[in-house]
Amino acid sequence: MIVPIAVLLTLLRKTGVPSKRHLFFRMIASPWNGLSLSSNGQGYLKSNLFPKIEVPPSDITLHFAKLSEEKEGVDITFRVGGQNIGAHKMVLAIRSPVFKAELCGPMREEGTEPIVVKDVQPDVFRALLHFIYTDSLPPLDDLGEDDHSEMIRHLLVAADRYAAERLKLMCQSILCENLSVQTVATTLALADQHHCDMLKDACIEFMACSSVMDAAEATQGYKNLKRACPSVVVEALEKTSRFRKG
Repeated sequence: MIVPIAVLLTLLRKTGVPSKRHLFFRMIASPWNGLSLSSNGQGYLKSNLFPKIEVPPSDITLHFAKLSEEKEGVDITFRVGGQNIGAHKMVLAIRSPVFKAELCGPMREEGTEPIVVKDVQPDVFRALLHFIYTDSLPPLDDLGEDDHSEMIRHLLVAADRYAAERLKLMCQSILCENLSVQTVATTLALADQHHCDMLKDACIEFMACSSVMDAAEATQGYKNLKRACPSVVVEALEKTSRFRKG
């Protein structure tokens, strides 16, 4: 039986809303008005025809990016490669345990600004800060293929230095996707030095192909790897041999 909505409203006004001890009931009004009337002890009207309020996606990273770009409230300055780079202590401390220890913990050095950062290029440090503020890599489309790979390698080193684990994984993923005969030995050395086990295994698996291994051995990167990390070469050759047998 279909009960008009007006009748249902009148019924509720006269009888009141059922108590919570009563069974849950639902009365459907005329299908032409799209309304349903139901009660769970409080009573409400619901309709698929009512407008909805859409909630936009989070834009918090946009606000942090703006904070980084406009430099408002900057309270720490780093000296990197002869250039001054400003930042916000609390943002860095929240995102990196290393920055937290350096800027807020017992390791901090009072009255020593700007803080000199050695062995990091200014562009790499800026890219690190961009990630810290936005959780994403900066645009690198203007870099050539070789420069792009070089930036990612330097960024991985910086991520390892400042314990930015997500950034470190992002760099590993990019390097893994772009493995080639020319880069695999250099990438393998980097993975070994910075404890990137998944990337290291990926390099060795890539080299397991006989054609790749033979070609990689002729590269300067492999010669550098053999000289600087002989144990890694032995490990790679052993695993490559097992891969081929398998």
